[in-house]
Amino acid sequence: MSTVITGAAFGAALVSAGVTDPAVIISQFKFVNFDMIQAFLAATATTTIAVAALDKLGYVKLNPRSASPSASSPATTATSSAAPSSAPAWPCPPPVPVPPSPTPRSASAPAGTRSPAPPSAASCTPPPSPPPSPPAAAGPRCADRRQRQDQGREQEQGFFPASRRPRNPRRPRTATVLALEAAYVAVIAATINLAGPSPYKSLVAPALGGVLIGASSLLSLLLRKSLIGVSSVYEDIGKYVSWLLRGAPGAIPKAYTSSVFAASIAAGVYALRLRYPEVVPLPDPRVTDFNAALGGFLFALGARIAGGCTSGHGISGISLLSISSFITIASTFAAAGAVALSVY
Repeated sequence: MSTVITGAAFGAALVSAGVTDPAVIISQFKFVNFDMIQAFLAATATTTIAVAALDKLGYVKLNPRSASPSASSPATTATSSAAPSSAPAWPCPPPVPVPPSPTPRSASAPAGTRSPAPPSAASCTPPPSPPPSPPAAAGPRCADRRQRQDQGREQEQGFFPASRRPRNPRRPRTATVLALEAAYVAVIAATINLAGPSPYKSLVAPALGGVLIGASSLLSLLLRKSLIGVSSVYEDIGKYVSWLLRGAPGAIPKAYTSSVFAASIAAGVYALRLRYPEVVPLPDPRVTDFNAALGGFLFALGARIAGGCTSGHGISGISLLSISSFITIASTFAAAGAVALSVY
């Protein structure tokens, strides 16, 4: 139920801010209107404050997002290529019991001495280990990539086991948060004063809509102890499709949390539409069906390669001060600006 409530609140907040309107998105990346950046920065600022406050209170501890889960690290690949085993990797004879000998001691042996005991496992020492060699098969690499993808999904949904919460006490988190908050406020104020009134109608002002989006992130933290991220729904659907194409072998994949969250976003949008019909954006003739389908496919592909979308990396990841999220969103805005200026 907490996933449904959070998803519905997030969807309603997105529509209230007007950032689902194609015309608003195109005008933002053509740098002629700044409604979207105002909502985005207000949402990020609000979420950052929520994360810092709940972290300070000890209610929830979230670690910054890692790099793309689709990347493969040589160190982790070499580690995963060695199968764990409790048996020694070198030949070692088993212990041999020595029964009492009924024969008298040999005449050639001096008195008071014993015959040498056979070698045992306790006295066996391993030879020097050879240096690790890179795996020849693709199996370990695929297993490592799957592990990193699972970690990326956990991070997108806000699950961070204690074993993966390295903290750097020297990081000036408070100073960084304050500096970023000041920068967010300055950019929002500058775009409002310099760009003038927006020609697009939204239920609330874009900056206030961003605060509502941040409030939905706070609701997610309070109810689920996790931040918002939705792009993993594409992977969940892919698992079901792959399972069906392979003839439905074994049990059905148990991947539904992201799908429930995405469906709840749609439900929140629909509920707000029933109350305020004017929030539904008008069709933009510049966005054809083919462009919409191609853009959706590329967005889904890029989001899974990067390990998060504009909500998982943009709002949630930046609020956690994740370097990978700053890089991802900067690349997203740069590429979107290039496409908008060349296509529209």
